[in-house]
Amino acid sequence: MKFSTRAIHTGQEADPTTGATIVPIYATSTYTQEAVGVNKGFDYSRTVNPTRVALEKQLASLEDAAYCSAFSSGMGATNTVMNLLSAGDHVVVGEDLYGGTYRLFSKVYERYGITFSYVDAAVPENVRAALRANTKLIWLETPTNPLLNLVDIASVTALKTAGVLLCVDNTFASPYFQRPLALGADIVVHSTTKYIGGHSDVVGGAVITNDADIAQRVKFHQNAVGAVPGPFDAFLTMRGAKTLALRMREHAKNAGEVARFLAGRSDVAKVYYPGLESHPQYALAKRQMRGFGGMVSLVPAGPVERAMAFARSLKLFSLAESLGGVESLINHPARMTHGSIPKEERERRGITDSLLRLSVGIEDVEDLIADLRQALDTTAELASAKA
Repeated sequence: MKFSTRAIHTGQEADPTTGATIVPIYATSTYTQEAVGVNKGFDYSRTVNPTRVALEKQLASLEDAAYCSAFSSGMGATNTVMNLLSAGDHVVVGEDLYGGTYRLFSKVYERYGITFSYVDAAVPENVRAALRANTKLIWLETPTNPLLNLVDIASVTALKTAGVLLCVDNTFASPYFQRPLALGADIVVHSTTKYIGGHSDVVGGAVITNDADIAQRVKFHQNAVGAVPGPFDAFLTMRGAKTLALRMREHAKNAGEVARFLAGRSDVAKVYYPGLESHPQYALAKRQMRGFGGMVSLVPAGPVERAMAFARSLKLFSLAESLGGVESLINHPARMTHGSIPKEERERRGITDSLLRLSVGIEDVEDLIADLRQALDTTAELASAKA
């Protein structure tokens, strides 16, 4: 079956008891057993729940994978991957990454004796150079958050040594535009809060793999730690994923037009979007992805005050955390999603105080561009002001 068909049907057969077409919300914490140790495959909902099982089958199918474990948040999923490591292990990390992931690595797992090397993974040789005898994991985002750099997944796969796992956070691309497992990754992580859920009404995460041993270890930690989604969260995420293909096509179409509009403005200093031919990894994006996604970052010309005024002047782009919903959002990474990264480190990586990140929704693109135009025009007098 093709992607859209699997999104609607895999794991979502009619309920055998009632014939319900849509998977029910199994709002139960426990299950009546026929005898001690004799049940219908369900005993306690932290361990397994029918609604969550349906979601996990659906998401595994979308990544062309055999196994998926769902979590109560993207960070719950990330944390579970880190639970595969032990004190003394080393991780190579693509340095342009979500601030919450950096916080988890630097403030939690470093205390447990795990070490991290941050590299510009857009150059695969940097990853190779950072590998050590005790390296157990390579962690990548592609496209990255918030600078939309790309990492050549196949090239990184080719250089990793035995015993090293490659995990790719595929949240920005979604399974519709990119399949890291097919390119050699061992594990894929999603914040399903974003494009998979798609409606800014549910928080969740997923860990997906084709490796049975990894899947078993992840499932053990899923149950042991208990960061699982409730059945209503699983239901909402599953409902959102049904329309993922339709939404991603519209997100990408709108984002491309928005990026080209912004790139054509003399009062926009920089635009980051892998679908622009000016993007340094445009060729890789065309080869590795089926589409360029719905995220655009920009730096308005002028001082920080101009960027702040621009963000405040928008009417359709809400100033908010998160991304990937049907509505358009604008974010200030330095003070919001990446505020946990020290300022000096942020700026070294290119996350300046003037950088803004757009999550381009599926509204009429002419309305979105009109909103961006009026905000740029309203703040134009600040563009030539001194920083």
